[in-house]
Amino acid sequence: ADEHVTVISGTFYAGHGTKLSEAESKAFPPGGFFIATAKTPHFAWSKEETVVQVHGVGPTGITYVDPADDPRKK
Repeated sequence: ADEHVTVISGTFYAGHGTKLSEAESKAFPPGGFFIATAKTPHFAWSKEETVVQVHGVGPTGITYVDPADDPRKK
């Protein structure tokens, strides 16, 4: 399912691609909104404490591009 992301507080950075890139990231301030499309590699991060609301309709999950990055397997 697509993820609908709203920034509640702080600044949230996100971008599309298989590798995190600060240069390719877009900053979303409080009140910012974006859609992370299903089955499209994307990344997100913050520099400070940040609160986001993520919601969608239908099944959802996380698939890591590099399985070694998956903290559930450590």
